[in-house]
Amino acid sequence: MLPAHLVIDPNPSKLLSSFLEKSRYSSIAVLVDEHTEEHCYPLIAGSIPQHQMMRVASGEEHKDLNTCGRIWHQLTQHKLDRHSLVIILGGGVLGDMGGFCAATYKRGVDFVILPTTLLAQVDASVGGKLGIDFEHLKNHIGLFQEPTSTLISTKFLKTLPPRELRSGFAEVIKHCLISDKAMWEVIRTKSLTEQDWDTLVRHSVEFKWSVVSEDPREKGLRKVLNFGHTVGHAVEAYFLEKGARIFHGEAIAMGMICESYLAVKNGLLDEASLLQVSDYLLKIFGKVELPKNYEPFLELMAQDKKNKGNKILMALTKGIGQAVWDIEISEEEVKSSLSYYASR
Repeated sequence: MLPAHLVIDPNPSKLLSSFLEKSRYSSIAVLVDEHTEEHCYPLIAGSIPQHQMMRVASGEEHKDLNTCGRIWHQLTQHKLDRHSLVIILGGGVLGDMGGFCAATYKRGVDFVILPTTLLAQVDASVGGKLGIDFEHLKNHIGLFQEPTSTLISTKFLKTLPPRELRSGFAEVIKHCLISDKAMWEVIRTKSLTEQDWDTLVRHSVEFKWSVVSEDPREKGLRKVLNFGHTVGHAVEAYFLEKGARIFHGEAIAMGMICESYLAVKNGLLDEASLLQVSDYLLKIFGKVELPKNYEPFLELMAQDKKNKGNKILMALTKGIGQAVWDIEISEEEVKSSLSYYASR
């Protein structure tokens, strides 16, 4: 059961109209990047009364304080007061960053997220995590705050290039691996283009909400959602710093292979399941070529928010369909998992 502020409907214009009919704001600003302005804004433009447009560049490389400064500047130039609304039309980067800016502008104005990518719909827009990257560290500066509303329409998925759609699929796979073995058996028999996105988006959103509503500040259960992300975030940050950015889902797919290997080494997963998971992820995502020196990844993992002291803590699958968290992993184990991935 989803809360009132989290709404799924195929028609994005209807979603927004229904929300705005119940609200009265002094002014409205719409935050877009170049892609969502071209492909997604036309689907909702007619549903928004008089409003201001705010534009930023797309991409993880722009999810930083400099771009936040530009957003805050535009909010100020348009003279938005505390009774205003910010509509954020974009993927996970724009949702994280735009929400962060709205939540801190004048100590907070209402904001609505319309997630336009699969990644944002099934993961980033649910749970109230907002933030930006800092010194090449993923989501290093941020806060927890739920948007006034999150309006999810799978119609936006038709605007995505295949690589972007595939990136979001990694989080769908993750949700199945940590919560629903039966759904994993369904998706692993299909290619990317054969998936039923209406069913999978709702499945992921309902699962993630069930977790974050029980543990909104990530003190316990919510940590299971980090499966694949300790290794994945380090890999993503490494390639971003090198100017050779890979997509979030590509990094998380690799992280899930490495962390499934670590689940085997910790007696939580059997070898047959590891092969099943690895084979499917490699089939969908291909392989990322890693440097021979793994030390940069370990340095990045040392900054991971899940850590306690000098200990690397991970969420790992317990079989397929369950997960555990706060499993301590040594640096040597991390290296061996990267070697396993590289040898596939």
